[in-house]
Amino acid sequence: MASSTAVSVDEYLHTVYRPDCDYVDGEVIDRNVREYQHSAIQGALIRLLYERGRELRIRVLPELRMRISATRFRIPDVCVMLKNQKPEPVLSSAPFLCVEILSPEDRMSRVIERVKEYLAFGVSYVWVVDPESKSAFSYTRDEVREARDRLITANPEISISLEELFAEFDESLESEP
Repeated sequence: MASSTAVSVDEYLHTVYRPDCDYVDGEVIDRNVREYQHSAIQGALIRLLYERGRELRIRVLPELRMRISATRFRIPDVCVMLKNQKPEPVLSSAPFLCVEILSPEDRMSRVIERVKEYLAFGVSYVWVVDPESKSAFSYTRDEVREARDRLITANPEISISLEELFAEFDESLESEP
């Protein structure tokens, strides 16, 4: 369950949280990230995106803080920056793609709030991946669509096969005899 604590922006930026937390209007908000399934799908997705990174001229980064407004900092599970975007300790300009991976405790209303904030910040694509139902959705300013076979972006064209993503995820859940 997410918890919150009131602090200043300066205190938030100079404090190390493990795992890192969002900051929303004076409140430090826990993120639901401490579960094996969440981590496993995050790792699989990072690997698949990273494999395409050089050819597509993208940077794939897990859990990078973004300052989406003066009093809001969000940390997507994965973000993808174009290589021409200047790296910053805390992003103040929108990455190309943000990915949110659902945990069982996530409330859809909170996830949609994050998606809307990312899009308003200028993120071109937001993917929401649910490891439990093995489903995914893609959001842009113009549309929301369920990904049937692939998660896709344009300019650059990033294409991730859901079959490959969830097969790698399933493999990570198997234990050796």
